[in-house]
Amino acid sequence: MVVIAISGLPGAGTSTVARRLAERLGIGYFSPGEVFKSHSKQGEQAQAALDVWLGEGKEKGFHERLDRLQVDRAKEGDVVVCGKLSVHVLRDIADFKVWIDCSLEERARRSSKRDGIPLTEAKKKLPERERIESREWKRIYGIDRAEQKGMADLVIDSTGLTVDGTVAEIMGRGLS
Repeated sequence: MVVIAISGLPGAGTSTVARRLAERLGIGYFSPGEVFKSHSKQGEQAQAALDVWLGEGKEKGFHERLDRLQVDRAKEGDVVVCGKLSVHVLRDIADFKVWIDCSLEERARRSSKRDGIPLTEAKKKLPERERIESREWKRIYGIDRAEQKGMADLVIDSTGLTVDGTVAEIMGRGLS
């Protein structure tokens, strides 16, 4: 049984990569971020995350419930868990932890395409979301999201890589 935790900045491709990696390995996929965004009334991804952060996302109990969901799923094994804090939350459970880096320009381009919003809007929303997340995670968890990069077994810069290219990097550097 294997547990893989994947984290990274918004728009870095973590969810897409994690889903594809789970497919390739023939194991499950879980995203606490999808649960988080399901609490929004907004349809658009970037706005959904901001919407939740401005409401119940500020509550420590809300995050504790999300953390419990990912820990419980990880303990079942054979899963790729993809969340913005999964490397931290699953640090003692995951067999392999991956941090995905990506330039702001590329993350904005991907978010614009995914969410169907203008590139200029994506370039504005991503830093806004990052500021809110960083502030709130520091308050709730006492950590800076970037600390996870140092906790990871593997750091990959997905700028200019395809999803399959990023998955191949992960598979080639620790999983097979």
